[in-house]
Amino acid sequence: MPSVVERLEGVGHRVEELRSTIDRLNHEYYVLDRPTASDAEYDALLSELRSLEAAYPDLVTPDSPTQRVGSTPSARFGEIVHPLPLLSLSNVFSREELDAWAQRLVRILPDTPFRFVTEPKIDGLAVALTYLDGVLDHGATRGDGFVGEDITANLRTIPSIPLRLRTPSGVPLPSRVEVRGEVYMRRRDFAALNDRVEREGGRPFMNPRNAAAGALRQLDPRITATRPLRLFVYGIGYLHGAPPPLSHLESLELLRNLGFDPSPEATSHDSVEAVWTRCQEWLARRDDLPFEIDGVVIKVDDLRQQEELGAVSREPRWATAYKFPPVQQTTRVRDIIVNVGRTGTLNPLALLDPVNIGGVTVSRATLHNEDEVARKDIRIGDWVVVQRAGDVIPQIVQSIPERRDGSERAFEMPSHCPSCGTPTHREPGEAMRYCTNAACPAQLAQRVQHFVGRGAMDIVGLGEKLSDRFVELGLIHDVADIFALDWDAIGTLDRLGEKSVANLRAAIEASRTRPLPRLIFALGIRHIGERAAELLADRFGSLDALSAASLDEIKAVPGIGPKLADSVFEFLAEPRNQAVIAKLRAAGVSLADTRDGTSGERPLLGLTLVLTGRFSAVNRGDAEERLRRLGANAAGSVSKKTTAVIAGDDAGGKAARAVELGVPVLGEMELLAMLGGERPPVPTPNGPKKARRAASSGEAEA
Repeated sequence: MPSVVERLEGVGHRVEELRSTIDRLNHEYYVLDRPTASDAEYDALLSELRSLEAAYPDLVTPDSPTQRVGSTPSARFGEIVHPLPLLSLSNVFSREELDAWAQRLVRILPDTPFRFVTEPKIDGLAVALTYLDGVLDHGATRGDGFVGEDITANLRTIPSIPLRLRTPSGVPLPSRVEVRGEVYMRRRDFAALNDRVEREGGRPFMNPRNAAAGALRQLDPRITATRPLRLFVYGIGYLHGAPPPLSHLESLELLRNLGFDPSPEATSHDSVEAVWTRCQEWLARRDDLPFEIDGVVIKVDDLRQQEELGAVSREPRWATAYKFPPVQQTTRVRDIIVNVGRTGTLNPLALLDPVNIGGVTVSRATLHNEDEVARKDIRIGDWVVVQRAGDVIPQIVQSIPERRDGSERAFEMPSHCPSCGTPTHREPGEAMRYCTNAACPAQLAQRVQHFVGRGAMDIVGLGEKLSDRFVELGLIHDVADIFALDWDAIGTLDRLGEKSVANLRAAIEASRTRPLPRLIFALGIRHIGERAAELLADRFGSLDALSAASLDEIKAVPGIGPKLADSVFEFLAEPRNQAVIAKLRAAGVSLADTRDGTSGERPLLGLTLVLTGRFSAVNRGDAEERLRRLGANAAGSVSKKTTAVIAGDDAGGKAARAVELGVPVLGEMELLAMLGGERPPVPTPNGPKKARRAASSGEAEA
């Protein structure tokens, strides 16, 4: 067992190691604009260092990363001293930690009623803007919290930053005011920027925050001007020459009156319970917002109480941030394997060192196709950034070449199918490589799993393991064999009880009458999803009619483009597929559309509608299906051809896109009328200038 001295020496070495690593990451992030670690990895290192220094106070030194807010400013820019430090926020990660933060406030100011304000924690770059007599004088980054970089010229290029303040009604214009906020990039603007960078042969940015930081720290402001930057302001550093606001909410209102875009949806609460509820609401909306947030900022509303509470360790006591679970992490690629999909596609898959992302352990990530692997230069053994948003399959955002040690190996797509050994084929202009063997066991297993899955024939009990087992035993040679299974043979199989077999048999019997769209989707036609299957079922009414249709007739279906039409036509022209359809017919599977409302008048024929958000009176999926039965094309994205967008609560980006394109935006009342067979009262679309103005001011997203 190590002695006390040896234990202290070990802790000291670990502390120095952590400081060295954190300093390097700070330099890469803030100075080089080339981070090699995710925010979550950095936070974990800093948290460990803080814990060790708290346990061993004698090890704390003035130059420790815990004793400063940010990093040293770049020598490329001039320096600006902040008259009042830009402090960083403490973090809480749970309800218990939030309660502990609030209890500390009560201990400092007992018998004091507190009101709190919550606002989204925008994932951007902190800046401070100083105005003299209403005119922008200078702007700076946070820097180390005391001295920032002079980026005035770059900040002047951002359209949402006023060069001259508006005069607020009822109060004089401040003679001097410092405004604090976050420069950020909207999701769709970030995606467009990365597309442009990649087309020009550049390296894409890791995330919108990294892109915003890089844009603000360009030596040439003309480059910054080409980047789609915006500003949310969240507070006033100091103010002279005008009455100061009494609360944080009043500060935000004053900032709005001065011409700024303040933190969106800042909300007041009188209890920690209400604060926590609001935090969970923001977390649930995280993936639907037009901008990225990584948490919720919680502040004491009363500015006099803020002053009394003060700061500790360069963090204000009166504010904290509830940090969301990360959507990005760094980990290592252990191997890259290739799976064979139900349509014969060869799909590379990265096997990762397990890492926790957003409360879920991720050990695999999709790589899409061989071109994607080459474009991102992902090698076996690489350190990579992995992203998981909502229920999306984890994907690798980028590799980190700076962390390579020479042991990494390049990946090559196999020339033969890993399942059956057949030579693979890639059509010119296609991204995917295919196994050409229609009898490939991997394809059959995948086809069966797709056929029985939810949204298709929905055969409960015939999951992945059991369907694979039936394929391996030769009980299933194609999907039609599911309806002619040898139940006597199945009854003798291990680990299948009598009740399980009876339930499975009943589920298969019930699936014979599934609606036609489900059957079309279940067949696994390449490129045909649930929406396309609905459109085909609505137009042709039966699988026989669809099989007899010409290529031109399929192309004429609204919402079915040439690529989808070619795929449907080629699939149904294949004799082996027609043989499977004949077996399904002989097994008593319904090939005609038996849904209510699929015959008769279609009063909404010719309309292209997009539903977005939540509706109180009807489920969105059900509403889309009913609109299709009435003749409308219920599309998934907004374009100039869209007749109208129907927006419910929390509509998000699709409503904003409609405003930009001048497409009418309707509400739930109009939706209910349409479901009753009435054509919508489509108003005159907004003119281009008005649409652009609303979009640029953020009105469409508020």
